[in-house]
Formats: sequence, structure tokens, C-alpha cells
Amino acid sequence: MAASAPLRTTEFLDQLTQAVADVRRVTQERFRPLSEDQLNRGPAPGKWSVGQCLEHLNIIGGLYLPVMNQRLRRAQERGTQPAEFVKNGYFGKKLTVAMQTPAREKPLRTPQQYAPSGSRLPRTVVEVFLRQLDDLSHQLQVARTVNANAVRIPNAIVPLLRLRLTDQFAFLIAHLQRHIAQAERVLDSRSVSR
Repeated sequence: MAASAPLRTTEFLDQLTQAVADVRRVTQERFRPLSEDQLNRGPAPGKWSVGQCLEHLNIIGGLYLPVMNQRLRRAQERGTQPAEFVKNGYFGKKLTVAMQTPAREKPLRTPQQYAPSGSRLPRTVVEVFLRQLDDLSHQLQVARTVNANAVRIPNAIVPLLRLRLTDQFAFLIAHLQRHIAQAERVLDSRSVSR
């Protein structure tokens, strides 16, 4: 099997920036207008509502975004220069591919500590999520000024695993896309629209 051509860092960051903008658009258009009842109505017992999908993303964002901001600041202070091409680590690539696999083909289990806290969430869950998307967009811009391949981010589940920032971005955004697609399926199901 032939290896794929290396991806330019600017192209990689452009793709991720567009993906975040797409998630933001869906959130603004489809989730922000929901009433609290619509936000909290799940498709079936034990299945997450739109609000719970967003709350899960907020929990994960709350774990990773502050650390990523801190590591980006350190890289700026060190004066690292952007790398021309993206380098993926073995584990980072595997995690991202697993997250990109459609849920119907490969369901993933969420560790309990990262699951939504409740079934009755306030509408502010959407606003918190939008703020996190803004933070992530900002980080993608800052990443253009440093060597993102050299910045390491500890994994929340396996702290000894330290992913390259490029892999962490790819994983985090694949995770966003997976759960936004899940929230859209919930919204499109008949049980929510009644």
C-alpha cells in the first residue's frame, strides 16, 4: 500500500478551520433556536438528546482546550517556526481514524466521567459550546505561527500518551463532527419534532 503524500500544514489547518466553521453553522442554525424541551428530548430512553451531545463535547473541550492554549503559548514564547508539512504520530492517527469511522459501523463507548451530567440541561449548553468553538478556531489560527508537530498534548484518558498538537486537533474535530452528526440525527428523528 502506497503512503499518502504529506499534507502541507497550511492546507491541514485550512481544512480543520473549515470543519469548525461548518460545526458552528450547524449549531447556530439547528441547535441554538431549540427550546429547552427540544434540547433535552432524546430519541429513546437511554439515548442522548441534542443537549447531552453538546454537554459531552463541552466536557471534552473543557479538558483539552485549556491545555492546548497553554502549550500553544509556550511554543510561541519559544519562538518555534511552523513546519511545512504535518506529521502524524502512530497513536494520534489511530485515534482519529477510529473517531472518523461512522457510529453505525463502529459504536464507541464514552467513559462515564466524560458522559453528560444530566438529562435536563439549560439552553446555555449551546452558548458554552459556541464559545469553545471560537476558542478552537482561535487556536487553529495560532497554530499557524508555531511548529504544531512539536507541541505535545497529554491524553485525558491515558496521561502518559502525549499526542502531537496536529493529531490532537484532528482527533478533537473528528470527535466534534461525530457528535454533531449524532445530535442532528436526534433532531431529525420524529420523537424530537413532535
